[in-house]
Amino acid sequence: MAHTQRLERWLGAPRIEQLRIAMRGWYGPPIHLLDCPGSVRIDKDGDFTGPFERGVFYSAMDAFSDHVRRVSRGLAKPWPVQASVGFSISDALLRASSGYKHYLNGGQIQKTGPTGVAGVTSSLWRLGSSPAAGGAPGAAPAGTQYTKAITGALIFTNPASGTLHLSGAHMMASVINNSLLLYDRIFGVIKTINSTATEAVSGVPLRYQNTTTSAADYIGGNFLTIEVGGTALAATAHNWTTCLYVDDANGASTLPSVTGNSGAIVDRLDQPTSTWFCPLASGDCGIKNLTQMQCSAAVATGVIWFVIGHPIGIMSFPVINSLMPFDWLTNIDQAPRIFDDACLAFYEITKPATTATGYAGQIIALNAAP
Repeated sequence: MAHTQRLERWLGAPRIEQLRIAMRGWYGPPIHLLDCPGSVRIDKDGDFTGPFERGVFYSAMDAFSDHVRRVSRGLAKPWPVQASVGFSISDALLRASSGYKHYLNGGQIQKTGPTGVAGVTSSLWRLGSSPAAGGAPGAAPAGTQYTKAITGALIFTNPASGTLHLSGAHMMASVINNSLLLYDRIFGVIKTINSTATEAVSGVPLRYQNTTTSAADYIGGNFLTIEVGGTALAATAHNWTTCLYVDDANGASTLPSVTGNSGAIVDRLDQPTSTWFCPLASGDCGIKNLTQMQCSAAVATGVIWFVIGHPIGIMSFPVINSLMPFDWLTNIDQAPRIFDDACLAFYEITKPATTATGYAGQIIALNAAP
């Protein structure tokens, strides 16, 4: 169990509480906090686990201030707050594993989120600029099997051998206490919005399809979201009902009814406040694939995408407009894995304010030797 008081001192009590609220009802494995030193995870009960040695006397902001003072006096090695500068903790991990270091998206990540709704999750998929804005998935029944080749995904090269794992992050945000979920976008399909008829889905994701709980590509943790695409919904009350899926045990399941939002704006999730994933049937811990969609009312206009993703990790921002030098050195077996051809993207989970937020920085991955 991670030391909660230290985490609160490091990230701030409001940010910790917001993360706990966002995890209510989560059914998958604990999710990494990518920008927190050590290997800290948050589980479905909002508890934090893993080693965390910071936060004894001061916060992330205090640590950043000390770092700036040391660098300005020339008393410490510079951290890689931009590409190809200095010596990083991931370099040490590189030597220990005899692997290779990668800067996702060429070391330049820059996104500006939408104007949102407080307490609601927004998608950054359709927004630029680096990576470029992604487009709509395919229509039912086939939908789209997402890969890194699709515009909108973070760019990286599959390792020639071994496996790719995250080893650090240096990111900044323009609004305090926002959180980004880095996830693998594995499948999407357009829902016909002006209809109450059931609509079959036949497409199946290419990754995270293993029913073995110990497998790296286990279905557990696969989540479903209902995104508003490029057109806002008409002002019509509606629920998402009789939506069917295949669960983590390869069985047929029915999604619990999800309350939509009349007049939902673009890029938000058409789900209740404080949720970033749709609930699954009792006992299920992941969705293998979607088989049917249905809406309780015919919504005259709007665009809806059903999207399946798999969480990689959460980044929180207790400090604004400062590129934090996070030293996330962990055992390679604890570092989140990135599968070959993964379609890496972002959600702003449960935004604390409506303000459009800019994000910039780097996410670093390490190719572990086979």
